[in-house]
Amino acid sequence: MEPIYEGKAKRLFTTDDPNVLRMEYKDEATAFNAEKKANFENKGKLNTAITLALYRMLETKGVETHLVGQIDEINLLVKNVEILMVEVIVRNIAAGSFSNRMAVEEGTVFNQPIVEFSYKSDELGDPLINDDYAREMGLATPEECAELKEKALIVNDVMIDFFKQCGLKLVDFKIEFGRTKDGEAKIVLADEISPDTCRLWDIETGKKLDKDRFRQDLGDVMEGYEEVLKRVEKVIS
Repeated sequence: MEPIYEGKAKRLFTTDDPNVLRMEYKDEATAFNAEKKANFENKGKLNTAITLALYRMLETKGVETHLVGQIDEINLLVKNVEILMVEVIVRNIAAGSFSNRMAVEEGTVFNQPIVEFSYKSDELGDPLINDDYAREMGLATPEECAELKEKALIVNDVMIDFFKQCGLKLVDFKIEFGRTKDGEAKIVLADEISPDTCRLWDIETGKKLDKDRFRQDLGDVMEGYEEVLKRVEKVIS
């Protein structure tokens, strides 16, 4: 298996099947466009398990993903997709960069979800873009942008309900999509869904159980991830 890509949280390798890749989850944590870095034991293992459980749950609800199967505790088999360079952010509650950028108090609940697009570029800091940017930069067609938004809102509806059963508020999340290469090109959910990419707050206490524990130096970072996995597995079982 040859390495073909390494990001901040994962590595991708070829397999014997050109349509399937091995995705390895790393223990490295980054924040603020990798200006802040640390390693946490078992982070890769926890994010692998959470992503696997959530993707399997989403697929039962009709959401197509790049998931093929699991190899071990930190490696998944995924479809070899062409990642769209448009990241989709869905916000249900004000937090993070939105609160800072718009001077909206953290915890403010939106009447309807807010959907944002960003350009997937570490070098540029993942700047916000809109449909026109995506069209003119050749990142996605207007039809694809509409499809990304539609699919992201479906994922949001499913996950709000699921995490509510886990005793968690889904504050916001970032997801990525890819075009399949085997046969008819379809846009499917890709990358991961984990406390690295979602803000998750305890419904009763408001305690943050996601990467904000690292960003904001709240401590007990992996304990938060472990709590998320425990609750997810309890609901699924």
